[in-house]
Amino acid sequence: MYEFNSQLRWESSASAESEAVAITLTPEVPDSDLQQLEENRSSAINTNQKIGKTSSEQQLESILSNLLKYGVLIASTVVLLGGVLYLIHHGSEPATYQVFQGEPSEFRSPRGVIDAVLSGSRRGIIQLGLLILIATPVLRVVISLIAFILQREFTYIVVTVLVLASLTYSLIGAYF
Repeated sequence: MYEFNSQLRWESSASAESEAVAITLTPEVPDSDLQQLEENRSSAINTNQKIGKTSSEQQLESILSNLLKYGVLIASTVVLLGGVLYLIHHGSEPATYQVFQGEPSEFRSPRGVIDAVLSGSRRGIIQLGLLILIATPVLRVVISLIAFILQREFTYIVVTVLVLASLTYSLIGAYF
């Protein structure tokens, strides 16, 4: 078959006209493990299709995400507007950091902030933007509570009431 050449090369004496034949063997008994795996995979796909969200859940998610998005956008715009107006009027004044000066009493309550905005206070506009920013997640919790009450999800109602009570206490507790 092979001869050793004096020039250190191997040469084959087989002819180039020979053919190779491929034979495929099919198992007589199908592999039950593979069939079971394929059945499990198809049933898993079917159960994943059933897990999707209902239209009311998608609508609630849309409402809440838009509330948060637009609430932050509106609050940022109001703070920016108040900041620009404040800098136009007070931008050239030197800053005095030697003595700490707290917020005036008119800015310590929501009613005082609204009165300050209506009187044209630039700092009041900034404070109003901050109040809107604080009110946005609180309003989200209130809307979630209403949705859970309508859906009769008692576990979520209890959790949402606890969150709302905690937020209310943290906001009102500052005044008492």
